[in-house]
Amino acid sequence: MSPATQAALQLRDIHMPQEPPLWPPALGWWLMAALLMVLLVWTVWVAVRHHRLYRQRQRILAMLGDLEQESGDKVTPQRIAQISILLRRLALMRYPRRQVAALTGTDWLGFLDESGGDGNFCKGPGQVLASGPYQSALITDLDTRALGALVRNWVKKNTER
Repeated sequence: MSPATQAALQLRDIHMPQEPPLWPPALGWWLMAALLMVLLVWTVWVAVRHHRLYRQRQRILAMLGDLEQESGDKVTPQRIAQISILLRRLALMRYPRRQVAALTGTDWLGFLDESGGDGNFCKGPGQVLASGPYQSALITDLDTRALGALVRNWVKKNTER
């Protein structure tokens, strides 16, 4: 073989391409990471909201249990006000603030009826929530069992998914 032929036949070996670097990741990985972050934030938000509703529901139901244990002549206006406040807090968690926050008196009772009270807040035992907190003496003519059942039913309707 001549030196010219030998030089022409000196081929280089096949070189494999370099492996892609681990950093920075490709665009698809960035998009998937962003999607997972959004999903994580949404999941935490839903879990916290659900936990707050559950905790508020338990507080209201415990207070109703205490109220039902009291006889009708021992119910204080403060107890009725506490129930109304807890219902309002639950309503503010469940409904838009502009819809609930400014409601008082019969408007508040009307909202409670529309959102699950079936008319028993305006025309039934729930009327005490509008007038009871402002009475100066003990509330004697209150059917605590009927009020408890009404509020319990409203709470259950407004905390279910």
